[in-house]
Amino acid sequence: MADDNAQGFMVGDVEVSRVIEWQGAHVPTTALVPDCDPEVWDAHEAQLVPDHREPGGGRAVVTLQTWVVRTGGRTILIDTGVGNGRERPGNPFFHHREGDFLASLERIGVRPQDVDVVVNTHVHGDHVGWNTVDADGEWVPAFPHARYLIPALDDHHFGPAGGYGGGKRLVDRLIYEDSIAPVHRSGQAVLWEGGYRLDGILTLEAAPGHTPGSSVLRVESRGERAVFVGDLLHSPVQILRPECNSGFCLDPAQAAATRRRILERAADERELVVPAHFGGAGAVEVRKARHGFSLHRWAA
Repeated sequence: MADDNAQGFMVGDVEVSRVIEWQGAHVPTTALVPDCDPEVWDAHEAQLVPDHREPGGGRAVVTLQTWVVRTGGRTILIDTGVGNGRERPGNPFFHHREGDFLASLERIGVRPQDVDVVVNTHVHGDHVGWNTVDADGEWVPAFPHARYLIPALDDHHFGPAGGYGGGKRLVDRLIYEDSIAPVHRSGQAVLWEGGYRLDGILTLEAAPGHTPGSSVLRVESRGERAVFVGDLLHSPVQILRPECNSGFCLDPAQAAATRRRILERAADERELVVPAHFGGAGAVEVRKARHGFSLHRWAA
């Protein structure tokens, strides 16, 4: 199982690397992707073990990571992981976690003050945690010069206007208050809806279903393409069977339709698919297949 933070690849002139916050065997495959028949996991064991399913076991391997995009002299972070010192009752993997994420960023040449843009593909706790840091008991933005691009529909749903996700989970309020609200108070939050063009290379696009505001980031440079899909995919089995949702999708029917749409375009346009939680190479080219799509080639 790969764990080298220095792993990366190029998309035309765009440099992509990643910082891994944590990875390992996590939840049972039946909990991560409950819609997927266990026989699918078994039939594709050679493609899934050890980077996506533990050897000889029933747990999925999950990676918590941030993708770092450097282009045109700018540094963009795609999702910011879990964060340190968070109150996340009911989730021992996230609760009061302490790690060296910012030091890992610095090891690939990125200091907090160097970050120009933070993209939160959606507002879940493992995608917004390092938006902020604790400064003498107060949560403040971790990246003082960055614009934080946050989907407006998620900001509404998980914020006070939407009753913190309708009040269904205490953790939604906690996530918003420690990782999103401080960015609003600092004036660094940029809410967007439908689509948002960062420049001629990077474009955000709505991809709802997992959450109301879930999004993908498209990259195009010198004829090469990639699409950062956040939690559209938690495991490669969802490429093989795109109708299979994770156990965390708020609108399963919409999530499945969005997943198929994004994967069809990726196959047609030869986009490299870059999910938030894949281990191994972390990114893969897909092709159309009988039941869904195939794993054509992993990133170098």
